[in-house]
Amino acid sequence: MENDTSIRGVHIYDNNTNQRQNKKSWLEILCLRCHQTDPTPSWQPSWWKKLCPYPYFSTYRQTAQQMSIILFCLLIWGFLYVEIGEAVSIKGELISMIILVMAAYLVGWIWLKLTTLPALIGMLLTGIIFQNLQLVHMTDNYRKLNQDLRKVSLVIILTRAGLGLRASVLKKHYAAVLQLGLLPWIVECLAIAVTTHYLLKLPWIWGFLLGSMIASVSPAVVVPCLFRLRDVGYGVSKGIPTLVLAATAIDDSISVAVFAILLNIMFSSESSTFNIIKGPLSIIAGIVFGSLWGALSSVIPEKGDTYVVPLRFLMLFLGGLFSLFMSGFIEWSGAGPLAIVSSGFVAAYYWEKQGWPINKHPVSNVYRILWIFFEPILFAFTGAQITMSALDPQVIQMGAICLVACLVLRVIVTFFVSFGCGLNNKEKLFIGLTWMAKATVQVCNFFFKFLPTLTHI
Repeated sequence: MENDTSIRGVHIYDNNTNQRQNKKSWLEILCLRCHQTDPTPSWQPSWWKKLCPYPYFSTYRQTAQQMSIILFCLLIWGFLYVEIGEAVSIKGELISMIILVMAAYLVGWIWLKLTTLPALIGMLLTGIIFQNLQLVHMTDNYRKLNQDLRKVSLVIILTRAGLGLRASVLKKHYAAVLQLGLLPWIVECLAIAVTTHYLLKLPWIWGFLLGSMIASVSPAVVVPCLFRLRDVGYGVSKGIPTLVLAATAIDDSISVAVFAILLNIMFSSESSTFNIIKGPLSIIAGIVFGSLWGALSSVIPEKGDTYVVPLRFLMLFLGGLFSLFMSGFIEWSGAGPLAIVSSGFVAAYYWEKQGWPINKHPVSNVYRILWIFFEPILFAFTGAQITMSALDPQVIQMGAICLVACLVLRVIVTFFVSFGCGLNNKEKLFIGLTWMAKATVQVCNFFFKFLPTLTHI
């Protein structure tokens, strides 16, 4: 009888709680979605609750954190203004770029909280709006800075991908990784070349050049989304994150290598045979260099060093920057992305043997924090490259038809290629849909290099 009374009391309490939750205003519900709860104890002034009640305002800890970031930005701006001068004044180009990045971060955060869709969509839209409202303008000097920052973003996200790979899963599904990394890419590249040749009247060589670019999967989109799913346990038992990340690395490396080969054939004075051979060699060189650098990062610094975390981070980060910039300098561009992923993978493999679990070690956390700052830089600057008035509506329409048709074909091919991987139909479809995110960072730099030549064609 006493138990029945207690059970009824629990039900009455639950009902009252549900009724109170149902009586929440739309503003309170909106604020709860925007402000994350912090379960850990924190200090706050006695007047804070009265002046800024939760959830209409952030907690004191969250507000103080946001204010510290704003103060850091103001101090950095003050330092740059003293040292550089008018270039970083209120009307300067650098300030407009900084405002763009800050606005992109804010819009992306609001977009994520209100829609649960990736914040990068809001950041990309912010860049497009700023560009078309002429709120940001970049001269050639700052365009070069834009390219370099996007390369740094690529190093960060590819290293995160490498650190997230598991050797046991790769050993078990190495054939599936090669199939998913190569076959869908080849099919989409061929499909883009054919459709653009007949619908947009592009020459075959330009069609394949465009195909090698469009077929590239964006690691900046795929990697963070996969990590969020992995953190809540989706697909981990079947190794889906490792499978997709490894295939993405192969996909991007093939895209960069083929793109460079075609560009060199079109504009370089070197023999076509050498350019074709250089593509596969660059991929092999990237894997070898990245593996050696990753192995070196496991013994230098020594694992018991007091400063092992920052030193290991710098080993991977600076090695990745060297790989990407040097591979572009010597025109072996396919080596860069694979070297970055390989170094992260090999380093994480040896670190796990030394007691650092995959994805749960301090170096991985450093890259996660860095991505918070570089994500708005990457996507805001990407959106700022789009000028709506310069687009031909008819070309957009035909291009959209080509893109959608080839994407559907790639999803279908990926679905059938996934047979034999132990995945159900929903998981096969999910892997196919991950290839819909398209990359620009790896290949856009070639256009700037050959821009004087392209303008005379």
